[in-house]
Amino acid sequence: QVQLVESGGGLVQAGGSLRLSCAASGRTFSSYDMGWYRQAPGKEREFVAAISWSGVCTCYVDSVKGRFTISRDNDKNSVYLQMNSLKPEDTAIYYCNARDLGPKLLDAWGQGTLVTVSS
Repeated sequence: QVQLVESGGGLVQAGGSLRLSCAASGRTFSSYDMGWYRQAPGKEREFVAAISWSGVCTCYVDSVKGRFTISRDNDKNSVYLQMNSLKPEDTAIYYCNARDLGPKLLDAWGQGTLVTVSS
């Protein structure tokens, strides 16, 4: 139903910034919420940030509050994650997620993009 493609990952020094993008196709983009998750080597996938279908509501894991910002452009069918003041512990594969817990259930994932933060 929904296909997601992430981009924007790469290698950055601690203190630097990166902007991740996720392009969606398939179902109407403004009909579902979006989120970012990450999985560090040897660890389980964890929630990073989410944004409601309208863009009004956002939430973040405590470890990224004040450093990361999630946003979406429903005209461009895209969601973004602006990451500032990056730390080595932010190193992970970042995954885009599309979710709808209503009658039209949806839980789709992208292939991931690698972010490496060097110290």
